[in-house]
Amino acid sequence: MAAEKNLRGVLRSQVDRSLSKDSIVIVDSLNNIKGYRYELWCLARASGIRYCVVFCDTEVDQCREWNDKRREIGQLAYDTNIFEDLARRFERPDSRNRWDSPLFELFPSRDDSERTSTVIEEAVSYLTKKVDSKTRDVKVLQPTIATQTAVKTEANTLYEMDKATQEVINAIVEAQSSGFGATVDKVTIGPDLPSISFFFC
Repeated sequence: MAAEKNLRGVLRSQVDRSLSKDSIVIVDSLNNIKGYRYELWCLARASGIRYCVVFCDTEVDQCREWNDKRREIGQLAYDTNIFEDLARRFERPDSRNRWDSPLFELFPSRDDSERTSTVIEEAVSYLTKKVDSKTRDVKVLQPTIATQTAVKTEANTLYEMDKATQEVINAIVEAQSSGFGATVDKVTIGPDLPSISFFFC
């Protein structure tokens, strides 16, 4: 369980670093816990991008059979206990949840590849469709106030400028009182601004 949780954390971090408005990120993983899907949805919302879930809906018995066949032919497969645990803890996506919507469902055990291709095309179309003010069938997630970067207000800027000016004046007065030709150490005038060094002659 701890390893699974750590892996989800690593995957989440990689997704977070990869998100941009210019790319499509596919998280091809179990994503079997709705709380984790919610976290991924929150990342998409904070980035202001589109999001969807593509769910391969298959009966547990069919999955178990596929897993057993993989093990028989020497391919990577889940241990029986791990498989049963994953099947027991699986939380199906539900399109009524905002983090599972829109939901595109595939049924690989019963549908042919043509039907599967259609669903994938619909998902890709949703993610790549041009959006304008009249578009109603595509939802671009909007960041909330809590997830947006704080913008400095004019009042804050004025305060920062006043503080910086006062520091410069103090540095000049200190240099003058110590005599000509004195160097003043660096004065920091703001968190995102370069430091200033003074030399008086």
